Amino acid sequence: MRIVIMAVGSRGDVAPYTGLGVRLQEEGHEVTLATHALFEKLVRSRGLGFRVLPLDTQEEMTSRLAASGTTSPLKVTLAVNKVVADHARPMADAMLAAAREADVVLLTPAGWIGAHVAEGLGLPSMGVYLQPLTPTREFAPPTVTTRSLGGWGNRKAATSLRSMGQKPFRAVVDQLRTELGLPIMKPDAWLAQVDAARWPICYGYSPVVVPQPADWPEWNHTVGYWWPANDPDVKPDPELVDFIAAGPAPVYIGFGSMPAEDSDALSALILDALRTSGLRAVVNSGWAGLRAAGDDVLTLSEVPHDWLFPQMAAVVHHAGAGTAGAGLRAGVPTVPVPFMVDQPFWAQRLERLGVAPGVIPFRKLSASRLAAALTEATGNPEYRRRATDVAGRLAQEDGALGVLRVLEQVTGTRGGA
Repeated sequence: MRIVIMAVGSRGDVAPYTGLGVRLQEEGHEVTLATHALFEKLVRSRGLGFRVLPLDTQEEMTSRLAASGTTSPLKVTLAVNKVVADHARPMADAMLAAAREADVVLLTPAGWIGAHVAEGLGLPSMGVYLQPLTPTREFAPPTVTTRSLGGWGNRKAATSLRSMGQKPFRAVVDQLRTELGLPIMKPDAWLAQVDAARWPICYGYSPVVVPQPADWPEWNHTVGYWWPANDPDVKPDPELVDFIAAGPAPVYIGFGSMPAEDSDALSALILDALRTSGLRAVVNSGWAGLRAAGDDVLTLSEVPHDWLFPQMAAVVHHAGAGTAGAGLRAGVPTVPVPFMVDQPFWAQRLERLGVAPGVIPFRKLSASRLAAALTEATGNPEYRRRATDVAGRLAQEDGALGVLRVLEQVTGTRGGA
């Protein structure tokens, strides 16, 4: 069966689908990942098919987010949505071209316009999401706030956010549906139709981290993580191997695809915190452009988390869904420094699991707070014990298998049929 996964977003929004795609291919399917040109090497090096979607997420999202600031999660969520909406027509065209070569379409949250494409082509489709977006009474939308709004308020906020997110795309969606011979529908009516059709969604994180809400419909499935696939040709940097072996286990510090208004100041803050805590560190430069240097600090551009994290004394990161999961998988203590969108939600979950001494919002990050958190995370063995326990539970899960089972129900097929 020919499967096309439509993945829109930053690297963290794309990498998990390489692991899912590889697993689906191992079961006999033909998998293509439709995503941005920035990630073509990431996709092809894993043996997956590639189709390009418009939008340079690093350039445009970095500039938009820097302009909007990171103090309001809702403001940032709407800014990210606006970036995608500005490319809605070419995005729809690219998705339509990719879907014409598919038997089934898998859609990520920002790739939802592909649901109209699948409907128009008569293709089965399903959601493969990294964040819990189905409305529930149990918690507020993770992309908006970590505070409960009460049962009714939590569910209403998530329902309203779904509808609000459709509106910037209205003109393009109406045009697309007309071209595909579909009736024009208001966003709320279309969403009601999707719900009435029991459109399945698989959530790619562990129920250990976020138990499935009791009020979710039965066609929503929390299946477990989809770990990014490794490039078989990439070997660890000898300099990194030597650095790790040269002394006590270092800590990892990196903020992935998060931009920084002043990378020099952030780098200096990190070095100050490391001097205070007396710890060695591996620093990932990332989109923030970190440039920390010293005898006990090694800065690199990219390192596979599944290889690096288990060798660390602790990991400091932005608490993106994938990086948070990688830290849990490695069984190491975490210091979450969330910037925006759903990151405060995952940071809060890490704290509740007992693997993090607390959450440091990026806007409140200081050398003293980071040093204190690192000292606590590495010095108190209880964080390592809890992290090891969570890692053991995650190791028993198979998130890709959950997708396979739902896929069989959606298509009425098994394996590569």
